[in-house]
This record gives sequence, C-alpha cells and structure tokens, in this order.
Amino acid sequence: MKRREFAALGLASLALPALAADAGFDGQVEAFLEALWRLDPDAAVAAGRFEFAPQITLPGSAQRDRQRAFLKHWLAEFENRSDATLSVSQRMDRAMLIAKINSDLWQLDTLREWAWNPANYNPAGPLDLLLNTDYAPLPERLKALKPRVAALPAFYRAAQASLAPNGGVTREHTELAIQQAPGVLGVLDDIAKRAAEAGQAATFKAPLAQARAAVNGYGAHLKRLLPSARRSFRIGAALYEAKFAHDIQSARTAKATYEIALQRREEVLAGMQAQAAALWPSVIGAEAPPADRFALIGRVIAKLSERHVARERFVDEIRAQIPQLEAWVRDHDLLNQDMSKPLAVRETPEYERGVAGASIEAPGPYRPQDKTYYNVTPLDELTPEQAESSLREYNHWILQILSIHEAIPGHYTQLVHANRVPGKVKALFGNGAMIEGWAVYGERMMIESGYGASPEMTLMWGKWHLRAVTNTLLDYSVHTGGMTEADALDLLMRQAFQTEREAREKWRRVQLTSVQLTSYFSGYSEIFVLREQLKAKSGPGGFDLKAFHEKFLGYGSAPVRLIAAEMIRS
Repeated sequence: MKRREFAALGLASLALPALAADAGFDGQVEAFLEALWRLDPDAAVAAGRFEFAPQITLPGSAQRDRQRAFLKHWLAEFENRSDATLSVSQRMDRAMLIAKINSDLWQLDTLREWAWNPANYNPAGPLDLLLNTDYAPLPERLKALKPRVAALPAFYRAAQASLAPNGGVTREHTELAIQQAPGVLGVLDDIAKRAAEAGQAATFKAPLAQARAAVNGYGAHLKRLLPSARRSFRIGAALYEAKFAHDIQSARTAKATYEIALQRREEVLAGMQAQAAALWPSVIGAEAPPADRFALIGRVIAKLSERHVARERFVDEIRAQIPQLEAWVRDHDLLNQDMSKPLAVRETPEYERGVAGASIEAPGPYRPQDKTYYNVTPLDELTPEQAESSLREYNHWILQILSIHEAIPGHYTQLVHANRVPGKVKALFGNGAMIEGWAVYGERMMIESGYGASPEMTLMWGKWHLRAVTNTLLDYSVHTGGMTEADALDLLMRQAFQTEREAREKWRRVQLTSVQLTSYFSGYSEIFVLREQLKAKSGPGGFDLKAFHEKFLGYGSAPVRLIAAEMIRS
C-alpha cells in the first residue's frame, strides 16, 4: 500500500475502553500538530490542511536544522508527560508520538536518506493533490499553487545541494528519480491546462516555464551523477535492525520475524503441495506428477494462471470487483462498512509509478470526506510478453485477492474505520505494520468465510499468502545478508511461484525500499496470534469474530503490540 504522507488510516465502531480523557494532553497534541504544519506545509496539505498550501519550505540544511530542533523540543514535552491521567487512546497516542519523533530524528541524523536518495525530492504529490481536490473553487486552488510552482527552481537547487557528492548517491534511487521526472512535467502540464480553463494562462506562463526548466535541469544533473553513483542500496544489518524497530514497532526483532517467516513458509508450502497434488489430475492430466514440490506446485499454478482477464479490461475488472466484495462482507457479517465514504479506482498517476503496481491513497484526517483512490497501474505500455506475464500473475483468482487486500475488507475499509477513532494521532502517524498486517489478515478472513470457495482459490491464496511471507525473507536477506539478484529471483520465481515480471519488479522494489516489505507478514502474524489467543481465552463457542474485528479496528492504526496489550488486558 502506498499512502499519502500522513494519510488517514482506517473504521471504528466500538469505542476504546472508557477512561476520562485528559484535555491538557489533547491541547498539547494540537499544539504539536499546528507547529508541525507550520514547519512542514507539504505534510499539512497531505493531511488536508489546505490553508497551508501557499507556504513553501525548501529541503536544505537550514530546514533540517529547524526540524531537528523542533523534534528535540517536542520529544522532551511528550516524555515529560505522565501516562497516569491519560485514557487508553491517549496513552497510545503518547507512545506513538514519542516513537514517531525518535524515528524522525534517527532518519534525519543516522539513516540520512536525504543525502543519498534523489527520489526523495519529488514535488508532484502536493501539486497534484491541490489541483485535483475540490477543497475550494479552481481559481483559489490555482492561487495557492502559483507560489509552489514559482518555488520549484529553488526547490531543485536545494535538492541538488543536499545530495552527497563524489558518488554518494545510489544508482537505483537516482534512476527512479530520473524515471519519475516526466510525471512531474505531466502535473505541470495539468496545471497549465486548468489555468487556461480559469483564464489564468498568462499569469502561469513564466512560472511554469521556469518550473519545467528546473525539472529538466534536475534530471540532467542526476544523469551526470549516475555514472559515479556507488553507494550501495543495501543498508546493512545494524541500520536494518534499527529501522525495523522504528518503522514496525513490533514486539519482536527483525531477525526473530525472519525466523518466524521461515517457519510459516514451510507450513504454507506443505498445504500447497497437498492442494496441488489433488488438483493435478484435473488440471494437468494423466502425466505423472513430479516428486519435487516446487515443480509440482509450480506446474499447477502455471496452468491455472492461463485464466485471466483481457489486458484491456485489467483496470475495469478491478473496478467491477468492489461492489462484489462489499456485498460479501455485508452478507457474511464480517464487520461494519461505511458506504458514504467514496472509493475511486483509477489509473496510477504517472509520477507515482515505478515502485508498486497497486496502492491505496487515502485523504488526510482533516478531510475524511474526500475520495480514497485505489491506484492501479495499467498494462498499456507493456510489450505483449510483459503484459501476459503480469496477467498470469494477477490471474482470475489472485486479482480478486489483490482487491481484498487493497480495498475491501483491507486497506480502504481499515482506513475508514481509523478516522472514527478519537484524536488525529493514529490517523496521521499510523503504524505501517498494523495497516499492512490487517490487509493480509483480511485476505485470510475472506477465505475462511468461504469467499471464492474452490480448490483453485485455496491454492492461489496460498501463493498470495506466500508472497507476504517471502517479502520478509527477501527484504531481510537482501539488506542484511547480501542476497544476489540471481538468488532473489530464484526465491521469488521457483520457490514462490511468481512470474518473471512480478519477480523482477519485486527485486527492483527491494532495492528502492527497506523494511517496508516486512510489514505485511510482521503485522499479520501478530494480529493472527492475538486472535487465536483471544479465541482460546473465550472458550468453545464464546468467541465473536465480528466483535473481534470491530474492537481491533476500534483502536485505530496503532502498533499491533499496543493494541494486543489492551485487548488481552480488557
């Protein structure tokens, strides 16, 4: 899932355990947020505070100094606040704020991605959001956009000055930034078109020309850097373990999560082997099945994967799945839904392409009424061979599981729930492992409820679930153990039954990100363990699955570790 920065996260119908809220703490949080929006107007815009739209900050050393001072001040403020008078929700908020600030300081001074990742400097998101969100009439939105467009030359100069010299950037992130530049130019073209519609073409002519020149100049600068870019994209074991602790906030270490994923992999493969063996006669025929389990499972999956939607209907098919999934969740009483919150399936904007093929982009918590976008990258620009590979990966069964994960009852449903939780902290700074973990758990929830009930769906869910497990194995092995491209592709294709195109895209993704790929299995496994613990605690017939779902989502997008502690205690 790719969210807007500080995106709104997820639906809560059961209130958190009652405890009188401390109004002083709520006031402190509001003061922190208002100070944050002044420091970082882009974050304010992403959160839905559009009055900050005309304000500009440049990504240079002066801004980093201001950010460091801000974080240290507020860390002391929240650390000095006692939990004694806080409600359950507020205690979680305080813990999340302290963790977020510590993480930001670590990112700023230890990881220092601002110095080696040129793709960090992509201004298209706020520009596109301001242009296409109907928070005000178009002339007012254009008025807010104009200073941002005019500031792009200074923005890119500051970006260039921030990047490490003498080969200190990574080749992979430099290539990504170059690839995304046409998307930034596309957003500027959209602004020009809308300005013409509003009769403001003349006032935007010069700023847009200078902005385009700045984008092209940055791209040319990166192309000059590319031959000497020699920093490794692998962050190494020490940074990885620390980043896992900051980003995932699990009760486990990264290494322990990796070892649990290895165990889960064996369980999944054993089940898939039995399922594939049972399907072999009807899918393959009289030919004797191979003894090798990977060959057995792979042959059956490959044959079944020939059933897929037509290339030109890829996005339309996903769009058609949404009402079907809504009806299933409603008819099987799995959890409550809020049909008033709009979800729009759209083609992924060009400036966001290059990392994930599908994602959810949710509005900020200040404007929960705005649309949530289910972004899907179309297959138009692929060769016939590439398109066929993608279509086989997202075959008849797996395309449905993708929409379960991204939309219902996955990310979209969880995001709507979280906006109902008191306060804004959990929505603004939601825990990625809880969010991704819920989506993976949602897949299992639907299969357990009988969705798509067939041996084929069961086998394909095994393949999809194996993806989440393999994500952890891949990410940990690549960044801490130096796994090679050849070994990674073998893990993904032969051992996890992914098509070549999907595997190569995942190899690209693991070079461009770190730790995020572990969030799926880490969050899922903790949620599932919690569910089974509460089942055992309830005794035979005493466990209410819907009540569990509602209560779990009722805590918002807090780390599973914090939610589990409260649910076990209550």
